[in-house]
Amino acid sequence: MATSSLASPPALLGAAAAAEHLGVKPQTLRAWRLRGGGPAYVRLSGPTGRVAYRLADLDAWIAARTFTSTAAESAARATSAPKP
Repeated sequence: MATSSLASPPALLGAAAAAEHLGVKPQTLRAWRLRGGGPAYVRLSGPTGRVAYRLADLDAWIAARTFTSTAAESAARATSAPKP
């Protein structure tokens, strides 16, 4: 059985690694956690404990914000806007 020389990515990324993956600062991820709207995260211990991010959740969050044009982005925002 052959083994791969490539290491698989970790199942969970810490906030700093997740921020680097997204190209933002760790403070931005923290703000998104407080306000909402950021990628899903895992609270590893207690209400003030460490948080981590699943790589799949980060990639899904990126994919949900990927558009081919500004018109497509506007249409997506219009259909997801809450109704009054």
